[in-house]
Amino acid sequence: MRIHASEWFLILMAVVFFATGIAFYPYMPAQVASHWNAAGQVNGTLPRAWGVFIFPIIFVIVAALLMIIPRVDPKRENIKKFRKPFGLFLVAFSLVLYYFYLLTLMWSVSGAPFGVSSFNLMQLIIPPLAALIYIIGMILPETEPNWTIGIRTPWTISSPTVWRKTHRVGGVVLRIAAVIGFFGVFFSPQVSIWFLIAPILVSALGLVIYSYVVYEKERK
Repeated sequence: MRIHASEWFLILMAVVFFATGIAFYPYMPAQVASHWNAAGQVNGTLPRAWGVFIFPIIFVIVAALLMIIPRVDPKRENIKKFRKPFGLFLVAFSLVLYYFYLLTLMWSVSGAPFGVSSFNLMQLIIPPLAALIYIIGMILPETEPNWTIGIRTPWTISSPTVWRKTHRVGGVVLRIAAVIGFFGVFFSPQVSIWFLIAPILVSALGLVIYSYVVYEKERK
């Protein structure tokens, strides 16, 4: 089984996640911040061991799935056709998750007590999230029909033409949503996150409807 360069990067990042957790562990409090509300305030904690290593464990599980599922996809030959764009997503996804992990660790080190920190968590997570969404928007038009990656509705799966049209439009829509989301950094935490969530929700619903409309037109 060939392991692609982007998959080797996932493996490397898994090591980096655990190495970072080990490095931070002695400096972490007994209870580590693990959940934040929309205002960026801590509303959940975990014991130190779980708080430090739950993120690396989740990353390993997700990375394994991202490596295995494309290999067992019934249309895996199509995935091979856009392997490089998919690899770009894997790298970007890994780096964004690692950035989030660092923020959670730094919060618990700098926040004393919990809920008081030297940085605004919501405003710091929006730019990389918006960037990741923008990259997904760049990649979508290059995807081929499959069961694992992309906008998978009953209508895109049923028609290669509907798949291509939906993903071409989806690429544009997601890039616009990402740009709108980025402007959330200029607003309060309670408002900023909605600059990202609202456009994505509207885009997702709109693309589902669009794929249905295109499919019905193709049938006539």
